[in-house]
Amino acid sequence: MATRNTWRTWRAGVFLAALTPLVVWGWQVANNAAGPEPGRYLLLNIGTGALWMLLLTLSLTPLTRLTRWKGFTLIRRQLGLWTLAYATLHMLSYALFILGLDWAMLGSELVKRPYIIVGMLALIGLAVLGATSNRWSMRRLGKRWKTLHRLAYPILGLVLLHFLWVVRADLGEWVMYAAIAALVMATRLPPVARTLPRIRYRLAGT
Repeated sequence: MATRNTWRTWRAGVFLAALTPLVVWGWQVANNAAGPEPGRYLLLNIGTGALWMLLLTLSLTPLTRLTRWKGFTLIRRQLGLWTLAYATLHMLSYALFILGLDWAMLGSELVKRPYIIVGMLALIGLAVLGATSNRWSMRRLGKRWKTLHRLAYPILGLVLLHFLWVVRADLGEWVMYAAIAALVMATRLPPVARTLPRIRYRLAGT
């Protein structure tokens, strides 16, 4: 019972940590502390938050191999759903603050800003992963479930491409995220993945 309560507390902590940025950004907008374009402020920050959530989610598997701590496995689905939530809020922010819910503008926007299409493809992929992240889908899909959820890797590529297109005038921030993504992806390569348990044993022996 104590262990179950510990995991519930851990999940609650993750929930609050993931919710906190949204509360802070909302508070800043409400108190006129988000600059002259609060809608764009929310759009960009929530989009960056979605990228962070995706990177954190993908980092949990190598962290589990490195530490053998079950907590990372238990919150992986939770963070994956938060990634979807942030990405959805990012899209809704665009629809509300940029389009003004005027869907007639969407066609010209897609022509002028094709990175929107890239972002929508990433969102669709995240929605598929979110819809199939439950145990029923795992049983139903069997071995195909892991194959399907490897879509997270090309989705990360789409998100980085979308972000690059948005901030192409200032590449410093994008390079940082791309480097983190490359590191996370490198830990998925079989030679590196096999090395992680050895690193754990060496650290345990020191």
